[in-house]
Amino acid sequence: MSTVSYNPNTIDRQWLVVDVAGLTLGRAAARVASILRGKHKPTYTPHADCGDFVVVVNAEKAVLTGTKPQKKLYQHHTGYMGGVRTLTAEKLLEKRPTALVEAAVKGMLPRGPLGRQMYKKLKVYAGAEHPHQAQQPQTYDLGL
Repeated sequence: MSTVSYNPNTIDRQWLVVDVAGLTLGRAAARVASILRGKHKPTYTPHADCGDFVVVVNAEKAVLTGTKPQKKLYQHHTGYMGGVRTLTAEKLLEKRPTALVEAAVKGMLPRGPLGRQMYKKLKVYAGAEHPHQAQQPQTYDLGL
């Protein structure tokens, strides 16, 4: 018996649509990150990008539990001295509704070139509409 090692040339990629309306943000992000890595397939290979494309819709309706909307902080630096900018999850949801899902999923992917390649397959939209109908995406139930 020989072990087959899959590479990006031998992988069959699909487009999946995930609706996160009413789902807990962290749980949904963990499942989406797993799909991006390809862990839901029997052809999973840790050192290769074997995952599928994921289109996340209704990102503005994802739920944060407890006091996270008021207390969870998102920081970035402008590049200037003293340029640290901080937003709560509540304010970030008003300003950019897709940023919460993107940040949650990105934090669950591997660091380095492989993780950045996987992250490029994530498409997040605030509402229920998305422009990827030409790829004939299939709806995917996260089971949460």
